[in-house]
Order: sequence, then structure tokens, then C-alpha cells
Amino acid sequence: MLTIGEFSRLTHLSVRTLRRYHEAALLEPAVVDETTGYRYYGVDQIPTAQVIHRLRELDVPLSDVQRILRTPDPGVRAALVTHHLQRLEDELDRTRAAVVSLRRLLQPDPAPIDVELRAEPARTVAAVEAVVGHRDVSTWYAGAMAELEAAVGAAATGPPGGSYDNALFEQERGHAVVYLPTATPPRTGRVHPTLLPAAELAVTTHAGEHDGIEVTYGELGTWVVENAMSVAGPVREVYLVGPRDTSDPTAWRTEIGWPVFRVT
Repeated sequence: MLTIGEFSRLTHLSVRTLRRYHEAALLEPAVVDETTGYRYYGVDQIPTAQVIHRLRELDVPLSDVQRILRTPDPGVRAALVTHHLQRLEDELDRTRAAVVSLRRLLQPDPAPIDVELRAEPARTVAAVEAVVGHRDVSTWYAGAMAELEAAVGAAATGPPGGSYDNALFEQERGHAVVYLPTATPPRTGRVHPTLLPAAELAVTTHAGEHDGIEVTYGELGTWVVENAMSVAGPVREVYLVGPRDTSDPTAWRTEIGWPVFRVT
């Protein structure tokens, strides 16, 4: 048997932490001396303590650690761990996006953006559309674009794009459309022909990955306020170069089209 101090040194769990885990019925000593209250652990408990230590390093809540340890089904255990790891990756992505945006915002002299006023004609495209939450856009987009590419394939006549209602930004939930231009839009699964109406757009290009694209949105919006009249139509994006074209995020290029009414 090992004293709590010896067990602490072997597992890198502090004595205080081991006492807390005992009280939470997460890792109970093999023996507790009824007279002294001293806790003693078995060497066979070392692997369990090490698993707990690693899970807690990943900020897995104690309740989830208990479920992982107590379930006899390895598939369930793996699913619980995978779910938490996905949560951590999502948090890391959000942190990384915030850092990218801050670095760009804090540049002493940001480069001015180039803006083009463009008249887009009406056209029918192959599309997938849905009402989605702002946090779910990336996941929804990936699935919708994969379905579009499978349906259209080599018949695409231009880069993919998207159209996003203002409610998606203002209310964090709104109508979104992703599309591929093609001469004969198919109808299969979620893919169907849809009409992109004619629009006057103020267009600029965001360089790099989508982390920090809101900074380009802000710069374009400022340009519109100073040079044109914004209208209520959905914002459009065209993915000139993206993950489907190159694995180098610095090479990605996204056109942003802000609906306007020309003043001059």
C-alpha cells in the first residue's frame, strides 16, 4: 500500500487534489485508517490516477471524468473524450480568430482596401440554402459545399459563392445560400436551381483565411458609408481561391459584395 504522499509523488496529483477526488467519489483510497483517517492507495490505482490527471489537464469537467471512468463500454468512453476534444478545438479556433483580428486591427497604419462598384446581372445557379445560426455557418457551409461539388462536378462555370441575409449578422440566425454557377443547375438532394437577383455591389477582396474577415467587412462598410448608399439586400461572397484550390491559407481570396445604390 502507498501513503497519500507517496501516491501523490507517483501520480503528480497533489495531496489536496487527491483528498478532493476522494470527497467527490472520483478516486477513493483503497483503505482509510478508521483511527487516524490516513488514506492509503494501491499500486493498481496508479493508471486510473494518471488517466484522471490527463483528463483534468484537458479541462474535462469532474462529472464527465466520472462518466468516462465508470462506463465499461470503450466506445462510450471514446465518444465522451472525442466530444470534449471537439469542444476544445472549437474554443481554440475562436481564440485564434480573435488573435488574427486583433493583430490586424492594431496595425498602426492598415493598408487601404481597393473597392470596385460592380453591377451583377441576375443568374440561375445550383444552390443549397437554409436558415442557420451564426456559430453553425462554417459546419453547414462545409456540408453544403461538398454536396454541391458532388452534384455539379466539372460542370461548374465559375468559383463558388454565398449569399447571407443581414439577420445572420444582426440576430445571429438567418437565411444563407451557397452556390456553384453552372449552365444547367441540377436538382438532387438539397441541391436545386435558384435565382441570384441582379444587384449593384461594392466589392473588395479579403486576403487569407476567414479568421479576421470581419475586419475587411468593417473596412468595406466604412467605404460604403463614405462613398455610396447601402441597401438592405444580402451580402454576397465569392470564394475565388479557397481550401478546395490550395492548402496554403495565405493564398485564399474571398470577394465580399456589399449591396449599394450608387450615389454618383
